[in-house]
Amino acid sequence: MTHRIYRVYKFVVPNQAREEFLTQVKKTHQLLKAQPGFIQDFLLEQPADTEEFNVITIVEWRDAKAIEDARAAVMTMHKNTGFNPQEMFARLGIKADLGNYKPSMPNNPVAHRPYQTWLAKPERLLATGEQGRWSALSGE
Repeated sequence: MTHRIYRVYKFVVPNQAREEFLTQVKKTHQLLKAQPGFIQDFLLEQPADTEEFNVITIVEWRDAKAIEDARAAVMTMHKNTGFNPQEMFARLGIKADLGNYKPSMPNNPVAHRPYQTWLAKPERLLATGEQGRWSALSGE
């Protein structure tokens, strides 16, 4: 039995880098949404202070193979467009923490349902952090 996998990216982004950073993230997520095994994604933002903000992206995938295939598609897109994420992070002072997560309770049926089916609105997923409220960026 395979379990869904969640790709979670956490970023600390200087305010002056916001527009360039979010433009690239949204381009990547457009590609991800077209990939086999994609289930859903979230793009969340939290103001950190007057100089930076936090962004978390969460993408739910059918399985590990879907993530690997999507990663190859993203790398091809970056190569074809000449985009280098590491260069952009260094140039703009963006800090990133990336990882794959799986449900901690794999037999919990809620862990395998798209959030839209058990929440009236996806925005309700947004948690309140110590420094402020998360807000949805995608508007979808």
